[in-house]
Amino acid sequence: MIYYVIALALVALDQWTKYLVVKHMELAESIPLIPGVFHLTSHRNMGAAFGILQNQRWLFVLITVAVVVGIVISLMRIGKTQPRVSLALSLVLGGAVGNFIDRLLTGKVVDFLDFTLINFPIFNVADVAITVGVALLLLDIALEGKRKPIGR
Repeated sequence: MIYYVIALALVALDQWTKYLVVKHMELAESIPLIPGVFHLTSHRNMGAAFGILQNQRWLFVLITVAVVVGIVISLMRIGKTQPRVSLALSLVLGGAVGNFIDRLLTGKVVDFLDFTLINFPIFNVADVAITVGVALLLLDIALEGKRKPIGR
């Protein structure tokens, strides 16, 4: 149950931050928080990570539904037996649902976190949750691989 609460809290945080950006910033407006390093920049993305697959709204909707169903089934199966994996899945679930809401309602994902120092693509809270969740899953795979010798 706690993993669904984590996912729901992430969805709420993601949607709240996006609401604030839409309500209080003009599209393409950029507010330097650390000039030349980190800005809040109001942006809309009709694609996936790094802007790939632009204007493929229904493809993203279908993929997200499949991912969400898969994560929910996985969480029901593993529950508390694998807490690191369950936490990782809850982060990916919260992020996927956060961006799904945007795509479903407007066809565009609201992005606003802008690391201008390295010219990184603009992203949002849901993207952070997905990235951290996937990193935790990779960490779990690496740690499990060290515990279990290959071929046994």
